[in-house]
Amino acid sequence: MGNRARTAAAVIAAGLFAATAGGCSNSGGGSSPSSSATPPSSVSPAASVSSSPVGKVVITIKDFAFEPARPTVAPGTLITVVNKDSAAHTLTATGNKVFDTGNVAPGQTVTFTAPDKAGSYPFICTIHPYMKGSLTVR
Repeated sequence: MGNRARTAAAVIAAGLFAATAGGCSNSGGGSSPSSSATPPSSVSPAASVSSSPVGKVVITIKDFAFEPARPTVAPGTLITVVNKDSAAHTLTATGNKVFDTGNVAPGQTVTFTAPDKAGSYPFICTIHPYMKGSLTVR
């Protein structure tokens, strides 16, 4: 029984060390009590869905609205549009239509790449033009 107690203590100590050393790879978004410290540069702070330095962003269409309606992304970021509504929608840049998902059916997911040029790109649903948003690329 003595070995079991030592093993349990070692496991708990290792877990505490990993949590305080910032080496935990849990992507669940939880935070330790000492979360006021700045994370190392190789670890991204918890980011909101509306911004992304690189990688992927998800825009959800639900209740005839885009969420987030004003995402900020890096050039070339993959943007996934998920339609959780009961009607088809589009996510279409206004003006020169730099991006256009085409019709996204209920339950369907479509991915496109953000423009390479920094700027603000207003978008609408061409089926429901009152649905509006703006993609900022920087």
